[in-house]
Amino acid sequence: MSDELIDPAVSSSEDKLSLSTKLAYGAGDLGPAITANILVFFLLPFFTNVAGLGAGIAGSILAVSKIWDAVNDPIVGVLSDRTRSRWGRRRPWILFGAIPFGLAFFAQWFVPFPGNTWALVAYYILISVLFNSFYTAVNLPYTALTPELTQDYDERTSLTQFRFAFSIGGSLVSGILHPLIVGQFENNLALGYVVSGAIWSVLSVLPLFWCFWGTRERYQEDIEDVPFREQFRIALSNRPYLFVIGIYLFSWLAVQVTASIIPYYITFWMRLPNSWIALTILAVQGTAFAMLFVWNAISARIGKKAVYLLGMVLWILAQAGLFIVQPGQPILMLALAVAAGIGVATAYLIPWSMVPDVIELDELTTGQRREGVFYGLMVLLQKVGLAAGLFFVGQALEWSGFQGTSPDQPEAALTAIRIMIGPIPTIALILGIILAYFYPITKERHAQILLQLAERKKASG
Repeated sequence: MSDELIDPAVSSSEDKLSLSTKLAYGAGDLGPAITANILVFFLLPFFTNVAGLGAGIAGSILAVSKIWDAVNDPIVGVLSDRTRSRWGRRRPWILFGAIPFGLAFFAQWFVPFPGNTWALVAYYILISVLFNSFYTAVNLPYTALTPELTQDYDERTSLTQFRFAFSIGGSLVSGILHPLIVGQFENNLALGYVVSGAIWSVLSVLPLFWCFWGTRERYQEDIEDVPFREQFRIALSNRPYLFVIGIYLFSWLAVQVTASIIPYYITFWMRLPNSWIALTILAVQGTAFAMLFVWNAISARIGKKAVYLLGMVLWILAQAGLFIVQPGQPILMLALAVAAGIGVATAYLIPWSMVPDVIELDELTTGQRREGVFYGLMVLLQKVGLAAGLFFVGQALEWSGFQGTSPDQPEAALTAIRIMIGPIPTIALILGIILAYFYPITKERHAQILLQLAERKKASG
């Protein structure tokens, strides 16, 4: 496969991406989505119910590991900007990071020191640091591929649609099958988690190789050797980008808090068996998967901002309903989960499709392309949202007097669970709506940016 780069001045309307390229690109997010989904839904219960850690300690472990991510993410972003190889600058990271990424995920499901709390804490922090490092090594360069595959506004939304079709599909399948696999080892849950971890590790690594071989970077610019801190200053001085990272942070925080508390909400508030966790995940993620295609078509007509605002309103109404729902109303709960999935789809689709637009505004302003830095901050925020969600849920359960796996929880713990399924995500979503309302790059403004860039390149050519 040739890796010859196409002139960025070529009209994007004459250079559409093939279906095979879009499928290969989308597959690149399957492994990271599977691992992230399993971690957000099941790692905290694994810590509290299998490894025997307290809820507060368990919720703190991933938050501590994110201290390294604050350094790791931007470093990988800058290094991928500067990578030079016959395979491009992003794809080598995907190729060589794939297997270590899978091994690190697998290692998280062992309990090597039963009963030794601090040895377990040290082990899980170490493994979390390793996993997050390799996750960044494959996922950040992958996300930075989008603007290097196409410069077309609607093609980028289409790429994002394929990406999150795989992402939500992987989340959906893993969210349903993981608890079912573990449930086959009812008398030895620790072994069940190890077996399931091994299966998902393999299934997470293989699509990364598909992405590597099925895509190529076509739009590259030489990256000026700008100091690390200066690149971040430039990225954070991009006003539309600040809106995008705010929109994404609040949306993702709502996703993470809701996902983290769902197993506890279903088990202790709704008093339903574990099989309902899989059904609820199916309702949310299955709906989100289907709605990606609907929202993508609507976005082409009314724009990204309007789609996001519509999705968030639906999501907020669903979260309010989940707060009100009472035990004995499982069908209503599932109906609200479906409604939430309609909104969740826009949180997946829209913020990521906005990032390439602000990258081109930065290029117009500075004359340089710094995809790695912009995407590095986005991936970092994704992990911050995950860490904050798990930390917040763990601490809230601890403060409310949560009693481990006991079916009879104190009233304060049940109230805390309900607040985290309703009001807390709603506050985050409202803040995201406010930022989206003022987001300044429309489809028309993006077309003007591309025209100005093309005129500049012709003048300098």
